[in-house]
Amino acid sequence: MATKPKLPITMLILACRFLYISSSLDNINMQNFKFRGHKVDEVAKTQTRQASQINCDITIGEWVYDHSYPLYESSCPYLSTEYNCKSNVRPDLNYEKWRWRPKNCLLPRFNALDFLERIRKKRVMLVGDSIMRNQWESLLCLVEAVIPSDRKLLSSTGPVTAFHAIDFEASIEFSWAPLLVELKDEENDQRVLHLDSIEQNAKYWVEVDFLVFDSAHWWTHTGQYRSWDLYKIGRRTFTDMNPIMAYEIGLTTWANWVDLNLDPNRTKVIFRSVSPRHNRDNGWQCYKKRVPSVYLGGTHRTPAQLVVLTEIVKKMSFPVYLMDITTMSGLRRDGHPSIFTGDPDIRGTRHGKSTFSDCSHWCLPGVPDTWNEVLSALL
Repeated sequence: MATKPKLPITMLILACRFLYISSSLDNINMQNFKFRGHKVDEVAKTQTRQASQINCDITIGEWVYDHSYPLYESSCPYLSTEYNCKSNVRPDLNYEKWRWRPKNCLLPRFNALDFLERIRKKRVMLVGDSIMRNQWESLLCLVEAVIPSDRKLLSSTGPVTAFHAIDFEASIEFSWAPLLVELKDEENDQRVLHLDSIEQNAKYWVEVDFLVFDSAHWWTHTGQYRSWDLYKIGRRTFTDMNPIMAYEIGLTTWANWVDLNLDPNRTKVIFRSVSPRHNRDNGWQCYKKRVPSVYLGGTHRTPAQLVVLTEIVKKMSFPVYLMDITTMSGLRRDGHPSIFTGDPDIRGTRHGKSTFSDCSHWCLPGVPDTWNEVLSALL
């Protein structure tokens, strides 16, 4: 029996989508581009429609001090130096001791052997940027202590690094793709972000049993921090574009690829929401913070990336679970490395406003461990 040709269908869908967007780009005022009529509870509705593994809204709750935490030691061999705040001479360790308690249900404590048993003979892959790598390292540290040293190993292929639990015939992998779509170096040393191309990244995501995606922060980088010079859709190039519009186009490319190339009977797909950054005040909002904030009720401002993500996931035919960690993590300004980073020149010191303070990534052990407790409950 002839197989269904995927490339022409993909190109037809993308062509229709981008033809509409391209015609709009000539007339739209980018500065006035906004999302209107969005309700915060649309995230919860999307989660309910797509999956039922967790029977309450885990985003509403509080951080409680728990002496039984952390779930692993900072001596875990898989921690990057920049996330190991204890080794980077952070004077307090309270950030390791907080546990997330949802208001109306119980979030199970992470059980390494149970998790490994449930992924036996399977591949788990986390796809995204350095904050997703932050989460991946947390997950490795949560499981590695129960595996004998000679029964685990690391391997790498292209942008993918994999941790193998040999006796479980399982792997926990990280695929570097901070924008999901393709970023290429082209002629004249131009860095081009192809909003309608994804295959060079996506070819590493096939035949995976559990895919966890993240893409948000890189899209909002500006100036010297932006990783591309031009946007490209088909043959059209743009020197500038509203970042949220570009995000919508890129995420639509991802959604179309998932709908057309993955089998929901084989692969489960989770998209983790944007990790909050506390970078206001020139990156010093997390400096010297020692305790979580308290949720006092009311409506949180929903990040624009989460608005876009929610709307796109709702329209997909493939069942994607939106794992919202934004609100709970937003209460943890104390959980960032700040000046306790891997750079020995600034570690533990502050020389005026010019010194770097990392309020984007997270100390480990720390907040990403809770994300993985949520992930474990979903798997």
